[in-house]
Amino acid sequence: MKTIGVCLSGCGFLDGSEIHEAVCTLLALDQAGAKALCCAPNVAQSDVVDHLKQKPGDGPPRNVLIESARIARGEIVELATVRVEQIDGLIFPGGYGAAKNLCDFAARGADCRVNPEVERLTTAALKARKPIGVICIAPAMLARIVGKLDLHPRLTIGTDRSTAEAINRMGAQHCDCPVREMIVDEQHRIVSTPAYMLGRGPAEVFEGISKLVKEVLRLAGAA
Repeated sequence: MKTIGVCLSGCGFLDGSEIHEAVCTLLALDQAGAKALCCAPNVAQSDVVDHLKQKPGDGPPRNVLIESARIARGEIVELATVRVEQIDGLIFPGGYGAAKNLCDFAARGADCRVNPEVERLTTAALKARKPIGVICIAPAMLARIVGKLDLHPRLTIGTDRSTAEAINRMGAQHCDCPVREMIVDEQHRIVSTPAYMLGRGPAEVFEGISKLVKEVLRLAGAA
C-alpha cells in the first residue's frame, strides 16, 4: 500500500481547501487502495470568509490545521512533523486556501511567498523524485517552488490567462487543459488538473482528479 500525503489548507473554497476537491482526492486514493496521510500547516488562516454571503466573515481568526481536521475527520497531522520518507507522493487540493494559506499568491501573484513547511516538504519530494499532484489553483504555489529550483515543469490551472501568465513568469510552463483531464510532466513527476478552475460540478471534477490520482500512484510505482 502506497502512502500519499494530502496537504490541506483549511475548510471551504473561499478561505481554505475546496471541500469537493479534497474529498474527491481522498475517495480516489481509497478506491485505488492507497493510504492518505492528511496534513496541514499549523498557522492562522489568511482571512475568514462567510461562505453563505461570500463576504468577509465577522468571526474570530481560524487555524488552518484545526479547520482542515474537519475534512480529514480528525485524522490529520501537523505538516511540520511530516518527513518525505513517510510518503510515496504528495497531493495538494485546491481552493483559495492554497493561494492564501499555503502561499500568498492571491495577494502577491508571481511574487508570492510559500509557507516554509510547504516549501520544505515539496522540495524534498521533488529532490527524492516522488510524484506531486496539484489541483485547481495549487499549481500556482508549486510554480513558485519549482522556479526557485530552476525547474520548468508543465502545469495547468485550466485556461485562465492571467493565472497562466503568472505561472509562466515563475518559471513553469502552463498548458491549457479541460476539467475532465490532467497534465502529466513525466520528467519532473508532476501531475495537475484544473478541477473547479473550470468545473461546473463534482462529477466532472472527480473525473479529472481520479485521473490525477491514478497518475500519481503510477509514478509512485503503485500502478
